[in-house]
Amino acid sequence: MRTLAAAAGLAVLAAALSACSGSGGEPEISVNLTGRDARAGGPVKVRLAEGTLERVAVTDGKGERLPGRVAADGSSWTSGRRAAPGTAYRVRAVTEEGGRAGAFFATAEPDRVNKVTLAPAARSTVGIAQPLSITFDHPVGNKAAVERQLKVTTSDHTAGSWGWIRNYDGRDRVDWRPRRYWRSGTKVRLDARLNGVDSGTGGWFVRDYSTRFTVGRSQIVRVDLDSRTATLVREGVWVRTLPVSAGTPGGQKASWGGTSVLMAKEGTVNMRSETVGLTGGDSYDKMVDHSMRLTWSGMYAHAAPWNARYFGSANRSSGCVGMSDGDAGWLYGQVRPGDPFEIVGSGSKGAPAPGNGYGEWNLSWPEWRSRSALH
Repeated sequence: MRTLAAAAGLAVLAAALSACSGSGGEPEISVNLTGRDARAGGPVKVRLAEGTLERVAVTDGKGERLPGRVAADGSSWTSGRRAAPGTAYRVRAVTEEGGRAGAFFATAEPDRVNKVTLAPAARSTVGIAQPLSITFDHPVGNKAAVERQLKVTTSDHTAGSWGWIRNYDGRDRVDWRPRRYWRSGTKVRLDARLNGVDSGTGGWFVRDYSTRFTVGRSQIVRVDLDSRTATLVREGVWVRTLPVSAGTPGGQKASWGGTSVLMAKEGTVNMRSETVGLTGGDSYDKMVDHSMRLTWSGMYAHAAPWNARYFGSANRSSGCVGMSDGDAGWLYGQVRPGDPFEIVGSGSKGAPAPGNGYGEWNLSWPEWRSRSALH
């Protein structure tokens, strides 16, 4: 038989001891969260009036338990995770004396929910420069609280750090970048234990997230703006050098320099000048084959047969790295998302911002670590 009593504004439960306990009394537990509109975001605390707690289970409607620990003196139990908003919980406590007690409470619905987008895709194989990236639907005010819930596990104990940046579309984003490029074969797992965390002005997280990926072979595409070439280097060995024509120096049509990361292989893309701010005599509207995206602002490596007379001799594109159909098709078949494109030479418009694609590789290691909310 279970009985429920209220004490000091807390949920207090008394339950009959089993006949074999020999006590004949009823244990009482109090829970710090009560009713059906309890405040989320903090741990659940269960306290026993008399006796010694053996174990406590706090379970939500999906059957998932909050982890927790009984205090050394056996008088209380505290969850290791926060109570999530909009969630009903059932509490079950067992004492060493054989008593059992239970309680129920539910947390208030969140005023606003913050969701995330993870990259790279789960179970994908990526290049050596691919960071872990989390983009938030709404602003994150409590960056340190969020970052504490993000755990990265690697198969070879890779050194890395989270860094907060502004995504190209203005949203908050946090990336985990290794100190140096990944080693081939590294397996990476992210556990984002965000359920029950208040992100600040952006609202609550109402679920956990996870993803995992594997780092493939080492490949680097080295683009030299002075020699107008792109060279593929695989596992430190030269594979092939292609003649290219990059962005026209000296203005908006110049290519980005520094290091960009292949974001996606997009195939045939309709490229229009107005999307990158070029109008008038610089306008264009083309279907472009073998398109490999390098930045959110519209820089690609791709086939550009209309520029054939400039391959290897002059940079005359509208910002992208163009090459012949055959060469672009070959490179498209060799690279994978996450491969770095290291662009050197004169005439670039500088390195892209960290949030313009994966531009964080243009920051030194101390600069990158300084963007962590925990450093």
